Amino acid sequence: MLRKERQSKILQILEKQGKVVAKELSMKWDVSEDTIRRDLREMDSLGLLQRVHGGAFPASASALTFSERTEENIDAKKELALKAVKIIKDGQVLLIDGSTTNLILAQAIPLEFKGTIITNSPSISLALSKHPNTDIILLGGTFFKESFVTVGLDVIEVLKNIRADLCFLGVYSLHPDFGISIPHIEESHVKRQMIKSSNKIATLVTRSKLNTISNYLVGPVSELDYLITEDGPLSHNLNKYMEFDIEII
Repeated sequence: MLRKERQSKILQILEKQGKVVAKELSMKWDVSEDTIRRDLREMDSLGLLQRVHGGAFPASASALTFSERTEENIDAKKELALKAVKIIKDGQVLLIDGSTTNLILAQAIPLEFKGTIITNSPSISLALSKHPNTDIILLGGTFFKESFVTVGLDVIEVLKNIRADLCFLGVYSLHPDFGISIPHIEESHVKRQMIKSSNKIATLVTRSKLNTISNYLVGPVSELDYLITEDGPLSHNLNKYMEFDIEII
């Protein structure tokens, strides 16, 4: 089998199964594991997959700037936001992590919502500024320009003294085997503390983020209580998530 043919088949397996194991491919195609590892290294360098020890996972989409992400998948994000507001109840303390999808969620929260919203996103706090019955707490820290959020020890220390009823966690990549991951280590520390500081965790995920991995692990998929995703033919992508007792909306 020629190199290009092997690599094409690797991408097909990744799409169907969500991962490849070098040893299994070596046996299946009767080639050395070194040959498979070279294929995976080359494909990783081209951004076609994310290589890990012993195999590979699908790569997440290339990181865009915050401004670019606000123009991406707008209709899908609005669909997710309308689903997400249905699990919000008056009187709750909500922790809303900064993300472009969560910004649309904030814009969809009814003006009459009575409760407290804590966020590390200046954009989200501004979107909620006209909600007369909502107390807004903006977490202060180092402003991370790539994602328009605050990060750092100051944010984490305040979060340690908070117990939110529900956290909407911003997620860049989600994979049932690898877990929740993002491209920036600074944000990963804050997100881990958000999980620890919340009774329930929800995430809004477009289909392009499902079954992909990024550079820095936040935590296992089992940390999630709600997975809110798009309508459509996604059942083959969601079967493994159902094993973690996650409510899929």
